[in-house]
Amino acid sequence: MTAAVQAFADRMAQRRSVRDFAGDPVPEAVIEAAIRAASTAPSGANVQPWRFVVLTDPERKRRLREAAEAEEREFYRRRASQEWLDALAPIGTDWHKPFLTEAPVVIVVFEVHQGPNSPKPYYPKESVGIAVGLLLTALHHAGLVTLTHTPSPMRFLNEVCDRPPEERPYVVMPVGYPARDARVPDLSRKPLDEIMIRR
Repeated sequence: MTAAVQAFADRMAQRRSVRDFAGDPVPEAVIEAAIRAASTAPSGANVQPWRFVVLTDPERKRRLREAAEAEEREFYRRRASQEWLDALAPIGTDWHKPFLTEAPVVIVVFEVHQGPNSPKPYYPKESVGIAVGLLLTALHHAGLVTLTHTPSPMRFLNEVCDRPPEERPYVVMPVGYPARDARVPDLSRKPLDEIMIRR
């Protein structure tokens, strides 16, 4: 038991957010299996308030990128506080989001609220957050790289993905293989004794 979970923790410690993708196609069955794993997440009253929209069409990804970059330009130029920009500086991000068209797959996750064909959810943000965590884990386990991207506001995603208003965008995840020259920030994770408290 200990060996199994330590091996899993070691594997997950290798996961990094990647912004440079190769264009190689990803097997559809891998994406489907990862989403099936994500759908095993617990949810309030078992309502399962999530939708996973898988974008592979270049034109739709182009529309997504254009709309996301428009929002991100506003964020970096006008909406973000200097404190926030300073926190982002080590990561080296800006409003340019080429990964939205370079990645072979983009998964847009929606949080589903009450509507004509959907019941009232309970704890939807928590439920969808857990599902996204499982999705990240499954994709990493498959040998793929990802990024969690949250342009703000995100309502344009309903139009890009043809989703009804009761579905609220939660996160955008480019998925694929890392580019040969992919670079990731040299970030460290907090040690266990800083994040775990025994009582």
